[in-house]
Amino acid sequence: MPRAEANGMELEYDTFGSPGAAPLLLVMGLGVQMITWDEDFCEQLAAAGPFHVIRFDNRDVGLSSKLDHLGLPNVLDVAVGQEQAPYALEDMADDAAALLGVLHIDRAHVVGASMGGYIVQLMALGHREKVLSLTSIMSASGGMAGDIPATPEAMQAVFAPPPTDREGLIEHGVMLSRTFHGPRYFDEERQRRKGTRAVDRSVSLAGTVRQLAAIAAAPSRLERLQSLDLPTLVIHGEVDPLVPVENGRRTAAAIPGARLLTFPDMGHDLPSQLWPEIIGAIVENARKAAVART
Repeated sequence: MPRAEANGMELEYDTFGSPGAAPLLLVMGLGVQMITWDEDFCEQLAAAGPFHVIRFDNRDVGLSSKLDHLGLPNVLDVAVGQEQAPYALEDMADDAAALLGVLHIDRAHVVGASMGGYIVQLMALGHREKVLSLTSIMSASGGMAGDIPATPEAMQAVFAPPPTDREGLIEHGVMLSRTFHGPRYFDEERQRRKGTRAVDRSVSLAGTVRQLAAIAAAPSRLERLQSLDLPTLVIHGEVDPLVPVENGRRTAAAIPGARLLTFPDMGHDLPSQLWPEIIGAIVENARKAAVART
C-alpha cells in the first residue's frame, strides 16, 4: 500500500474507485487500523457514489508513524488536567487534512467512525474549505464531562489490560467485539478472522493509549458545531454500549440541518446487513453538497 508524508507523519493509505470520482475520506477510530473499513464496504461505497474512497491509518496505529518517543501518558491524569496529552485530536484532524493535500485533493466528503467521528468534526471546524460533506458515525461531540459515558461493561472492557502474545491479543479483540457490537450482529468467527489479520499486520498498544489520552483531553465541541454550514449525517446504533446513542442525538441536534439515522439493533459496529442503508445515506448526504455548489 502507498504511504504519504503529511503533517510530519508517515501515513499509510489505500484507495478504491476511480481517481476521477468525488473524493471521500474514511477516518477510523481508537486504536483500530484502516482495514477495519472492510474492503467490500469500501468497494460498495466507491461504486455507489461514485466516489474515490481513501482510507488510512491514523498516527500511532497500523503502518503509520508510531510516536513512542512521546512516552505513555496516564489517561486518568490527562482527563483531570494533571497531565498533558502527547498530542490533540486537532493534530489528528490536521493529519487527515494534510493527507488530502498530498493527494492533490482540494475538497472531499469526510466520513468518520467513533474517534474518527471526532476527527472529521474537527476537520469540518478547522479545515472547512476542504470538507464537502460530513458523516459522523457512532461518535460524540467531545468533552469527558459532557458526553454520555459508556456502560460499565464497555468501560471495563476498554480498560482491561490487553495480553501481549499473538493469540491472547486476537482473543482480546474478539472479547471487545462481543461487548461492543450487540447480540444481533455479532459474528464471532468473522471477528476472529478480522482480529487475526489486524494483529498480524500491526500492534500498537502504546499508540492506543496516546490516542485515548487525546480523547480524554478534548473539550466539548457542542457549541462550535452549531457554526457548521455543510450537509451533515449522523449515524448511530441504538444499543451502542461504548458511545451511547444519546451522544449521536446531541451531535445531530447541535449541527444545523443535520440528519440523524439510527438503527435499533446496531451496537458499536458497522454490520454488513446495514451497509446498503448506511451507504445510501452517505451518498444522499454527499449529493446535498453537490446541489449546494450548483
